[in-house]
Amino acid sequence: MTKIGLISDTHGFLDETIFRHFEHCDEIWHAGDFGDHAVADALKTFKPLKAVYGNIDSNDIRSIYPEKLHFATEQVRVFMQHIGGYPGRYAPGVKKEIINNQPALFISGHSHILKIIYDDQLNCLHINPGAAGRQGWHKVRTIVRLVIDGNTMKDCEVIELGKNSSRL
Repeated sequence: MTKIGLISDTHGFLDETIFRHFEHCDEIWHAGDFGDHAVADALKTFKPLKAVYGNIDSNDIRSIYPEKLHFATEQVRVFMQHIGGYPGRYAPGVKKEIINNQPALFISGHSHILKIIYDDQLNCLHINPGAAGRQGWHKVRTIVRLVIDGNTMKDCEVIELGKNSSRL
């Protein structure tokens, strides 16, 4: 059993409560737009980090984290890409990538919109954890936790970190 903390779109801000929320997680997955190398460093010092770069990330982050990441956790194949869209409205090339690689889980960020949707056509769960940072138009900052147990994904939890103070 592997406990995962999902985060995206931090845009240079890392809420200290994230460490409490991800305390019992085995890994953290960041779906891009770190916004600052210090965010990546803090997360990878805390827990093992899997991540992709986002469209706002600088070359120093892009030199460490890829645009697309394919990996397996237990028996679940995962595909992560920052700009990915969602079922029925995938970004260019994403649907083909899912068809060719057949992940059971597709993680994206970028939109700042929390989405957890199962794509019946592609047999793939899509999760966008929303935005954890203060930059952007989202009203509430969010992260997600889930458990992967063998080939099963379960216990998915949405965690609200609070209102986006840049929107107040």
